[in-house]
Amino acid sequence: MIKSEMLRSFAAVAEAGNLADAAEKLGRSPSAVSMTIKQLQDQLAEPLFASDRKNQLTAFGVFVLEQAQAEIAQHDQTRRAISGFARHGSMMIRIAAVPSVAGGILPRAINAFLKDRPKLRIEIRDMESAAIVKGVHDGQFDIGIATAPDSVLRDGRQPLCTDPFGIICAADHVLARLTGPVDWDVLQGHDILMNPLAVTLRAPKLRAVTQDARVTAHNTLSLLSLVQEGTGVTVLPKLVTQMAWRPVHFLPVTDPEAMRKIDILQSPSGHRSDVLEDLCAEIHAAVAA
Repeated sequence: MIKSEMLRSFAAVAEAGNLADAAEKLGRSPSAVSMTIKQLQDQLAEPLFASDRKNQLTAFGVFVLEQAQAEIAQHDQTRRAISGFARHGSMMIRIAAVPSVAGGILPRAINAFLKDRPKLRIEIRDMESAAIVKGVHDGQFDIGIATAPDSVLRDGRQPLCTDPFGIICAADHVLARLTGPVDWDVLQGHDILMNPLAVTLRAPKLRAVTQDARVTAHNTLSLLSLVQEGTGVTVLPKLVTQMAWRPVHFLPVTDPEAMRKIDILQSPSGHRSDVLEDLCAEIHAAVAA
C-alpha cells in the first residue's frame, strides 16, 4: 500500500534535488528518507530517479511527482479543515480572486453570504489569474475567480461575467471628455502607464502607441493612484474602476478582442458542499446587481 508518508518524502526529495535538504525540511534523517523512498519504488516496481544522486527524475518519476503533489495538497487541505472546525467549530472557505473582483464584487457577495452563517470563516487573497488557477488545481483554494485558459479545470468552472478593456484616465483628463467607443490611436501623444493585463492584448495599434511607455506598474492600486494623480492613462478592464477611491473615467474602445472572461473555478477533485454552492450563487448575484 502506498502511504502518504512515502509520497511526501518522494516529493520533498524531488523538489529539493537531494536527500540532505529534503530530510531537513521533513525533520527526518537522510537515511530514513532514503529508506522511505526505496519502499515507494519497491511498491511501484519502477525507478523514480534517473540516478542515485536523485537530482533528476525519470519520466515515470515526473508523473508520480505530479500525483504526489496533488495528493499532499488535498491531504493538507483536509487536515486544515478538520483542525479549523475542531478549534473554532466553524468551516473555513478559502477564496482567491483577481484584484478587481476581490475589491469590487466579493465584498457585496460575502456581506450577503455571512449574514445568517455565524460559524463560517472566510479567507480571501487577491492575485493574478495564473497563480489562482494553480492554487485551485493544487487544492490551496476552495474557490478561484479568474481568467483561465479553456483547457484547464473544465469540470469545475462556472462562467461569471465578461469584462471589457478600455482606457482609464483621471476625471479631469482631456480624454475624459470623450464617451467612445474610440480606436487605440486616441492614446497617441499621451503618457501611458503599462501593466501586465494590457500586455495580454494582441492589438498592433495598442502596442505601437505603448512601446515607449516610461512607467510600468504591476499593482492595481498603484496604477489607480498614478492615474488619479494625472501621471498618465492606462488600459485595464472596466471592473477595475470599482476600486478607485477618487473619480476616474472609463473610455470604451472599438476593439472587439479587448475583452476578458472571468470564471468561478473549483477543483474537480475538491470538496463540494451546499455552502460553497450558496457562496457561488451570491457571487453571481453580486455581478448581476
